[in-house]
Amino acid sequence: MNRTQHILPSGLVFAVGVWITWISYTQAPAEAFLFPRLIATVFVVLAGWTFAKAVMGKSKVGTGLSRSMMLNILPGLAVMGVYVFWAATAFGFYTATTVAFFVLLSLYDPSSHRDAWVWVKRAVITAGFIAVMYALFALLLKVYTPREILF
Repeated sequence: MNRTQHILPSGLVFAVGVWITWISYTQAPAEAFLFPRLIATVFVVLAGWTFAKAVMGKSKVGTGLSRSMMLNILPGLAVMGVYVFWAATAFGFYTATTVAFFVLLSLYDPSSHRDAWVWVKRAVITAGFIAVMYALFALLLKVYTPREILF
């Protein structure tokens, strides 16, 4: 088993976690970033633990990421990049999240793309996901979400 296949992905996740955590602790207003700070801190601790295990050679699960696995992940990474760096601020959090979730669900759902009922199922799942997101963030936690064009 090649240790690099464990070190590179876990190091990348740890670096992204550190970046997100740093952003959540340096942005204002501080009250708006309270919930993201909590999640980011837990995330970076777990990612650091995984990265340390990989560096020490104690990762005993799986064989790392193969070329075919990376090719399967690339469309999702592209959607994530567009979402994070453009769509969320251009269209608003909930609108961009709806589109991104629907696209990801369509990309990775093994069901046929020719069946109309599958598209209805994807739309219903997306609507349910966004309803839960809205209920969780806006109603239950009462936390700030980025507001732009639509909401």
